[in-house]
Amino acid sequence: MNKLKVIILAAGEGKRMKSKLPKVLHKVQGKTMVEHVIDTAEGCGAEDICVVVGHGAEQVKEALKDRKVSFALQEKQLGTGHAVMQAGDFIDEDSDILVLYGDTPLITPATIEKLLDFHRSENNSISIISALIDDPAGYGRIIRDKNGSFLKNVEHKDATEEERLVKEVNSGIYCFKGSALKKGLSLLKNDNAQGEYYLPDTLEIILKDGGRVNAMTVADAGEFAGVNSRVQLAQAEVAMRKRINLKHMENGVTMIDPENTYIESDVVIGMDTVLLPGCVLEGKTVIGENCTVGPNSRLTNMKLGNGVKFQYSTGLDSSVDDGTTVGPYAYIRPDCSIGKNVRIGDFVEVKNSNVGDGTKVSHLTYIGDTDAGERINFGCGTVTVNYDGKKKFRTVIGDDVFIGCNTNLVAPVKVGDGSYIAAGSTITEDVPENCLAIARERQTNKSGWVKR
Repeated sequence: MNKLKVIILAAGEGKRMKSKLPKVLHKVQGKTMVEHVIDTAEGCGAEDICVVVGHGAEQVKEALKDRKVSFALQEKQLGTGHAVMQAGDFIDEDSDILVLYGDTPLITPATIEKLLDFHRSENNSISIISALIDDPAGYGRIIRDKNGSFLKNVEHKDATEEERLVKEVNSGIYCFKGSALKKGLSLLKNDNAQGEYYLPDTLEIILKDGGRVNAMTVADAGEFAGVNSRVQLAQAEVAMRKRINLKHMENGVTMIDPENTYIESDVVIGMDTVLLPGCVLEGKTVIGENCTVGPNSRLTNMKLGNGVKFQYSTGLDSSVDDGTTVGPYAYIRPDCSIGKNVRIGDFVEVKNSNVGDGTKVSHLTYIGDTDAGERINFGCGTVTVNYDGKKKFRTVIGDDVFIGCNTNLVAPVKVGDGSYIAAGSTITEDVPENCLAIARERQTNKSGWVKR
């Protein structure tokens, strides 16, 4: 089997997007379009990937700096054939060369694998993905002979009236034998009104040279839809969202309202988890089994254990262990580790902190830069005072501590195991184990003060 190499064309400006951002860097379900295409290439076994960049080249390179791809530069956009020419050094005569586009994020590895099987089993020099669509206006047509064999590709503007009735269209996705692609590019000309080099012209060149060209027809043309405007970007979002949500539901996740559930492509969700309307699950979020998330919750790069309930709340770059409840209206900020069977209640904010198993933070509390032990009770209105205006300091709280309402713990401070802190206290010194700490002025009643 020949080695597979992939060229992704990503040099276009995308004027219809009306954006300062290169077109291929616009996101669909939280990931840039070109990265979706790279994922597809990797998913079908590509050993090498070359991205042809042009408009906003440095921005594209920066966005892809962590991906295993190489780059070729198309300084002037002179057609798809010209773009592939810029990757000439990448093309290996003994490899299969797949050409994809950075603005077609919906293409799937399964479809590409079918194309590769078709290409290799038929021993084609060039294999094309084609699709049957009801309104083919504007598309290149696949013309076949009476035996159904590929005859030619004809652009809409060049087609006869009879050819324009053909509903089989060229998706623009090709798999070449490397030797055929090199041959076709070497003979490609730009003798047309635009003075550009068109990749589809290589089909006729290879046919005349005795090569075998054929088209594999697929049922769903939606996979090959290019995104050239904000409207098409929104349409791609809808299509991708439906695809992702369907995958999770087939894997045992319940969604009360899939049309109002937003899951990015790298999210992992366990069986029997229920997603209520308004969920937004982003980045590398991993959710365990038997969880309930939502309604109206946002999780970004979060890890939830099994049996977690997370409602009307936001969580960022943190972990929540088994059996814990979060919300409503809680905010888990980055770098938090919340233990098992913890209660993070309404209007609670936790930041850069560790909270041990069985601890209860029921309402109206701020925990920042804190290491909190197990089975602590945080009274309403507790604040760990972590910032003196210049530096951040940590608070350390032992196990089985009871903290009364409206307590300020002024860091750096340590509270020992089993201690009690009286309501309304401002604690500025360490509290030993099993102590009662009271830090408030003794109450004084002034008789007759109101009348005076």
